[in-house]
Amino acid sequence: MPTYLIEREIPGASELTDEELQGITDKSNEVVEGLSNPYTWRHSYVAGDKVYCVHDAESADDVLEHARCGGFPANLVAEVSAVFGTDGVRDLPA
Repeated sequence: MPTYLIEREIPGASELTDEELQGITDKSNEVVEGLSNPYTWRHSYVAGDKVYCVHDAESADDVLEHARCGGFPANLVAEVSAVFGTDGVRDLPA
């Protein structure tokens, strides 16, 4: 299943409280459970006024459906084509 990087523009994101982040977590998990296609939310990062999420889905349309159902912005949805780090190229998440 492809992996997608999602950029969400959320003004003040870096000031969200743990409780607010937990609320987003709960809503995202609820939406994932209700989707008809396989879907995995791997993790997210907060940086400035943006949240970056890593999801596995069958298509970008499924990622957009998750965003729509959750009321989340999805300003950029890009399929990950390669992963690399300090040890060089590595396999995409399985």
